[in-house]
Amino acid sequence: MPALRTPRRWLRWLIGGVVLIVALVVGGPFVYIHFIEGKAPAPLSLSTQTSTTITGQPAATTTPGATPAVSSTVDGTWNIAAGSVTGYRVKETLFGQSNTAVGRTSSITGTITVSGTQVTAVQFSVDMTTVKSDQSQRDGQFQGRIMDTATYPTATFTLSQPIQLGSIPPAGTTVAATASGRLTLHGTTKTVTFQVQAKRTDGTIAVSGSIPVVFADYGVNDPSGGPATTGSSGTLEFLLNLSHA
Repeated sequence: MPALRTPRRWLRWLIGGVVLIVALVVGGPFVYIHFIEGKAPAPLSLSTQTSTTITGQPAATTTPGATPAVSSTVDGTWNIAAGSVTGYRVKETLFGQSNTAVGRTSSITGTITVSGTQVTAVQFSVDMTTVKSDQSQRDGQFQGRIMDTATYPTATFTLSQPIQLGSIPPAGTTVAATASGRLTLHGTTKTVTFQVQAKRTDGTIAVSGSIPVVFADYGVNDPSGGPATTGSSGTLEFLLNLSHA
């Protein structure tokens, strides 16, 4: 009789081991995503303007008691100012668990030009080598095989036709408009059209928006790596603070 129990005991251990492995495969990513990595930052928008920060990059400084200069006109050139942020947002799946990967940078330069009720020119440039997420392993993949920032260190956007505002909105009013231009990523340039929102306050203009990006259109390698998989597209998002030149 004891000899008959041994196979059953072995079978129970085998079943228990399989259950444990399944629990680790399914539960491990759930715990990691929801309790260790934490919730992804909210999408960039005008509502996140005052709370957005980039780890490891300097924040804007102000002199106590100083009052921002307020321009009486919106005509002219507006420069990228401190607090501007851009980056990517991509959906990931890890062993059946959904996650959102977000990487950002404040290394942005550029200008917009306003004439009357039109935005006549826009030129922005982003240092892609400075894009960071909350995971160094993800950043290594992004900088290396995915975006190859050693070869393509810069992303740019140039407006291709004026943005029609209709009228200049009062300060503090949020307006929406459609922008069309040429986006260059990974050494490839494509025409894109997208919605933007803008608000003028205390002599500055804040502009936010997002651009859907299909990876294959820009010759970008599938971001999937290891057990994590992604879809075929992501989002380029931005929040720009502009000061009058």
